[in-house]
Amino acid sequence: MQKRAVSFGLLLLLIFGLSGWFGWAPPALALTEEQKLVSEVWRVVNRAYVDDSFNGQNWWKIRQEALRQPLDSREAAYDTIEEMLAKLDDPFTRLLRPDNYRNLQVNTAGELTGVGLQIAVESERKRIKVIAPIAGSPADEAGIQAGDIVLEIDGVSTENLSLDEAATRMRGTIGTSVVLGVQRLETNEIDDIEIIRDRIALNPVSYNLTMAEDSTPIGYIRLTQFSANATEQMTDAITHLEDEGASAYILDLRNNPGGLLQAGVEIARLWLNDATIVYTVNRQAVLGSFDAGHEALTEAPLVVLVNQGTASASEILAGALQDNRRARLVGERTFGKGLIQSLFDLSDDSGIAVTVAKYETPSHKDINKLGITPDFVVPQNPISREEVGTPADMPYQKAIELLTDSAVVAKAA
Repeated sequence: MQKRAVSFGLLLLLIFGLSGWFGWAPPALALTEEQKLVSEVWRVVNRAYVDDSFNGQNWWKIRQEALRQPLDSREAAYDTIEEMLAKLDDPFTRLLRPDNYRNLQVNTAGELTGVGLQIAVESERKRIKVIAPIAGSPADEAGIQAGDIVLEIDGVSTENLSLDEAATRMRGTIGTSVVLGVQRLETNEIDDIEIIRDRIALNPVSYNLTMAEDSTPIGYIRLTQFSANATEQMTDAITHLEDEGASAYILDLRNNPGGLLQAGVEIARLWLNDATIVYTVNRQAVLGSFDAGHEALTEAPLVVLVNQGTASASEILAGALQDNRRARLVGERTFGKGLIQSLFDLSDDSGIAVTVAKYETPSHKDINKLGITPDFVVPQNPISREEVGTPADMPYQKAIELLTDSAVVAKAA
């Protein structure tokens, strides 16, 4: 009996001992400010990123590895965050350090200083590619074109630069110079181009009324970016051209790199009645949409000009007008950016851009990396900046032909 009591006592001791062992945990260590920032970014991406598999990455493990890094300064925290985000293999999901974040907000608001290039990172070779120069900017006047590759900025290779690091190096004080090593799209030749930085006012809309040979009054509108003031300027352009008697329109989206999604949707509503503009698909595969009411400012015949510099929000607009048979597209296949980013403020005045959804055209075409094929493929002939939207411009001339075709005019009537 005594032996059984001893055995029972040992068993109780073992049970309580194991309970104490499994229940005990060392006290949690407080996170440093740098670790908190890394963890904050991780949580934003974990909650919002479009792909809940994180492009096949173990996102929790990436967090653990990031927090084990020696984060002894804010710069070290930024470097660690960038390394963490790079594992998603998504150049559009990126950290925006405080200066870059402020510059981006100024850019979309309507004004910036620098050379005036819209750039992206090539998905295959990770090079800095020109989407388009801003019309009238120093880069535009220097002859840099859509599709050119920026190899160096003031002698610094862009091979390992992020999108925002490259943009920051090209920005600067008005009157200062920067030398870009540029590989030309058409010839593959490499040129060193010195550019003087200047203030770049983003007046995204220009327009004029032209008379075709058959006396058809055609309104020509060029939209260069979807900035915060683009919708207001587009409304003014259509209203003035309507008052001047325009009976058909050409909307030029060539070398328009995009901008604000909401601006793209609002401008589509100026041209469409009772139609779907774009579908969005988030990480839960939930389908949302933006639709047009009965608010179009004109129902006159419309041709849209596009090329490889037509990207993002401008592809949303072009796709909506094409799929709803509101317009015919003329030119070259578009860039192919079908992803939507949202900006998130971080606690230290920096920010993060996160890909939160992809979009599909009204006919459910996924254009990411594929682009939109125009109804009439017309390669761009070599012309000067001053010849855009003139008889020397072949895609423009094709648009004029389509709009003065007797069948088009009769259908509009």
